[in-house]
Amino acid sequence: MGDEHATEVIDIYRLGIATGHATFETEPPAWERFVATKGHRYVAVKNDRVLGWVACGPTSSRDVYAGVVEHSVYVHPDARGLGVGRTLLGTLIESTERAGIWTIQAAVFPENTASLALHVACGFRAVGTRERIARHHGTWRDVVLIERRSPVVA
Repeated sequence: MGDEHATEVIDIYRLGIATGHATFETEPPAWERFVATKGHRYVAVKNDRVLGWVACGPTSSRDVYAGVVEHSVYVHPDARGLGVGRTLLGTLIESTERAGIWTIQAAVFPENTASLALHVACGFRAVGTRERIARHHGTWRDVVLIERRSPVVA
């Protein structure tokens, strides 16, 4: 993922936000902030069009958590069901394992059943549910904590 993908990546993020079930965010960040806080950034491109993206960032600045990241994966609505999310998560898993990362995690709204199913298919498991963790558009929302522990990074 490079600066040449900025507009499409942010647009896909905005479309995900608009569903109401992708994130607590109400607006995507500026590109400069996005790239400053995300690592292992990848896009899926077909015919010069970005179909989706994946990226992660550290969960903590403490050294003991250096091998734990939180990720996001977003697929353009027109590309859903084509395996784009699975490909992106596979790429993220390979990249983070090469970097010595042992845990990839995320918090997913329970209503986002497609995302939960995708993650299970890619080796993630539900750790638990954080009930009423934050308000989203004035409504308390739960999130399902998911994680994937690397079988190769010890």
